[in-house]
Amino acid sequence: MASSRFLLASLLFIVLASYVVDAHRVLESQKLTSKGPGASAGINCGELCAIRCSKSSRPNLCKRACGTCCARCNCVPKGTYGNEDSCPCYATMTTHGGAHKCP
Repeated sequence: MASSRFLLASLLFIVLASYVVDAHRVLESQKLTSKGPGASAGINCGELCAIRCSKSSRPNLCKRACGTCCARCNCVPKGTYGNEDSCPCYATMTTHGGAHKCP
């Protein structure tokens, strides 16, 4: 009888411990995604890049490049083209070949 109570208490403790560890892991991942390197809590890169790339002939490529630039610079220029003076970091980022990286 005592061993079954011990077994039940042990199982309950293991379930509770795994729940706490999982909750901690979720909170840490949320903290990293919202305040990690290159990210800002107030900017939604996916939404801003979708707007920026809405008229692109290659929208998937545009969104991927824009997402990289947004993560590094924490900004995306307004509109679908130009306006790069509002985000100097975005405007000056280049590829290895020297071409403009950000759409």
